[in-house]
Amino acid sequence: MSTPELYISVDVETSGPIPGEYSLLSFGACVINQPTQTFYVELKPINHNFIHQALEVNGFSLEKLKATGTEPAQAMAQFSLWINKVSGDNRPVFVAFNATFDWSFIHWYFIKFLNRNPFGISGLDIKAYFMGKHRSSWSETTKKKIRSLYPPKTPHTHNALDDALEQAEIFASMLPTSSFCATLIS
Repeated sequence: MSTPELYISVDVETSGPIPGEYSLLSFGACVINQPTQTFYVELKPINHNFIHQALEVNGFSLEKLKATGTEPAQAMAQFSLWINKVSGDNRPVFVAFNATFDWSFIHWYFIKFLNRNPFGISGLDIKAYFMGKHRSSWSETTKKKIRSLYPPKTPHTHNALDDALEQAEIFASMLPTSSFCATLIS
């Protein structure tokens, strides 16, 4: 018998397109179908690199985060503890909308600062899940299209926790049945 899984929605805000070269500025997470089980942190940047468009989208100031952000090692340790707490005996599964981007930053930071990733080496991508469920092409997996079929109550704000909650609602709506979801989190 396989270990029960716990789906955790994660969203990140960054200073640019790749980890290491650019900083993870904030991230939020929530347990799918348990929206009160949340985690959010803003981090000190690891360098001064940024893309103007990234900061325009997320509204962060690197200077402010240098003063007020959490040290990356501390943030990742706190996130790891939260994952372990909410997962219990279940296997935590990383879920994101365009997971390759979000997962790359979370994975890089976990390995760099904790030398381990509680999610393992994979993540579940909502776009790919939608593509398989609807037998669609990749070009049909836009957020606009998916939101029209699975409309969330939570708006997309570019706050990492808000966006993790939004994508959790979307993903929960895609799952086959609520009884299926209940077995994943019990």
